[in-house]
Amino acid sequence: MGIIGSMQFFLFLALALAAFAVEVWALLHCLRQPAQAFSYAGKRTKNFWLIVLVVNVALGFVALPPFGPLSGSFLSIILVIPAAIYLTDVKPAVSGYGRGRRGGGGW
Repeated sequence: MGIIGSMQFFLFLALALAAFAVEVWALLHCLRQPAQAFSYAGKRTKNFWLIVLVVNVALGFVALPPFGPLSGSFLSIILVIPAAIYLTDVKPAVSGYGRGRRGGGGW
């Protein structure tokens, strides 16, 4: 493997690890939220999101290069999509439920 091949491998590894970190972050956030928050926010149920995100994290782990049988595929990058949907759409809607407002707002 030449220098370009090595650079490509490490770039892909960094992207796959970043995608996996986002997937784990989404799963951990979902686990901490009360189930009622999802219905109050008008989103799919907590169980739906837990199933999606657990499968997402499991496949993301298997797709990490060079560990899993799916390593080297773009699956590890594509799998960030459900986590990104959760983090950008569902997380803001359910984060405020079950807890009082923290802080004084602002930046």
